[in-house]
Amino acid sequence: MKTKAILTVSIFLFTVVLISSCKKENRTAPIQILLTDKPANYDSVNVHIVGMQVKINHDDEAWIPINVKDSIYNLLDLQNGITAVIAQDTIPAGILKEVRFVLGSDNYVVVGGTSYPLATPSAEDSGLKVKIDKALNETLNIFTLDFDVLLSVKEETGTYRLSPVIKMKL
Repeated sequence: MKTKAILTVSIFLFTVVLISSCKKENRTAPIQILLTDKPANYDSVNVHIVGMQVKINHDDEAWIPINVKDSIYNLLDLQNGITAVIAQDTIPAGILKEVRFVLGSDNYVVVGGTSYPLATPSAEDSGLKVKIDKALNETLNIFTLDFDVLLSVKEETGTYRLSPVIKMKL
């Protein structure tokens, strides 16, 4: 009788250990996204960032929103090694596939002391996407995105349009 009770308890404990070891871990990884810029011949180039999202490898459909301060950044203030932290959050671990900037409506360029609206086609709806494709560590993951103003701002008959060229700096 004792042997049967010990065997039953042993099987129960073994089953509990087996089930608990099969559970998937919900690991997370902290990230920080920095912004910098290459020099350009404008007085200022101001981009209104209202949101950011990331896409992780194991979820091809969903964009995960990350903490970002709704702010206007003069990209020309971010040159020669100067960066600004634009987002910081903890996201699911895996491979960071893409980052998406969501821009607001207060984007403008200043040329010769005159301010001009900076058109951002689709950036307020679908956002500006940047491919990353980097595995995340469990320690802080820092990504510096280089916004190349010289290649990104296009003048067309007195109007200015933003066609972003953003690369991850290694």
